[in-house]
Amino acid sequence: MLTDLIPILGIIFAVGLPLSIPIVWISLNYRKRRRLMELHHAERMAAIERGMEVPPLPLELIDGRSNRRRTSLLPGLVWFFIGLAMVAGSLSSGDDLPVVFGLVPLGIGIAYLIYYAVEGRHVEARQLEQEQRERNGRYAQGSATL
Repeated sequence: MLTDLIPILGIIFAVGLPLSIPIVWISLNYRKRRRLMELHHAERMAAIERGMEVPPLPLELIDGRSNRRRTSLLPGLVWFFIGLAMVAGSLSSGDDLPVVFGLVPLGIGIAYLIYYAVEGRHVEARQLEQEQRERNGRYAQGSATL
């Protein structure tokens, strides 16, 4: 009886867990954005009650994107060290797991790191420069209204 239950539970977990991850991510992202909107609304109401200027709604709250700079260094390092650990583990354990499975993430990590070394620094510098221009533009507009 118990031996029949183990494969069924394995199938349920093998199918259910990957399907539940996007559902949990979507629901948590929705709750976070809803909470941010509630906080922004409370801030607007407090500003209106005090007769202050109402702050504009940040675009990050509407479209859900963050203004965090994207870089390829961190994912490259993560993939590289995952692949390195898999290769080292398969070489040291002597199991039936071939080294080829560790070479795939190792290759992905090296590709990310090469991209970062060749092009990623330039992209990151352009993003930083654009953020500084936007920040300077906001300060110039803010000082003109005072």
